[in-house]
Amino acid sequence: MKSKQSGITLIGFLIIMVVVAFFGFMAMKLVPSYSEYMGVVKAMNQIATEGTTGKSLDEIRRELAFKMNFQYVDDSTIKPADITIQRSAGGNSQLNITYDKKIPFMYNIDFLLHFNKSVPLQGNVGA
Repeated sequence: MKSKQSGITLIGFLIIMVVVAFFGFMAMKLVPSYSEYMGVVKAMNQIATEGTTGKSLDEIRRELAFKMNFQYVDDSTIKPADITIQRSAGGNSQLNITYDKKIPFMYNIDFLLHFNKSVPLQGNVGA
């Protein structure tokens, strides 16, 4: 009686390990940027719920930078020009942050991540 062997060969195992290592390396490069983005979103939500009555855009930017510091957001990631307020005709305002992050991957290959988030603000924003 012959027994049929089943399993994976050494070459097959090495190929699978190379593919898994490649995607693991990619995840190690990308996950910190997405966790930083979650910190930005959390800081924006805190600003939005506190209310912005009478505050200027510069004051909101300063408060947002202060809150992002606690969320481990790098100061060089978001520039003050990336933070804008969009006012609508009904008096409602939205806080917008749009920024790009370039992450070196390997050799001359980079990842370019584009982040864009808007949250409605409570209260009237000053000039």
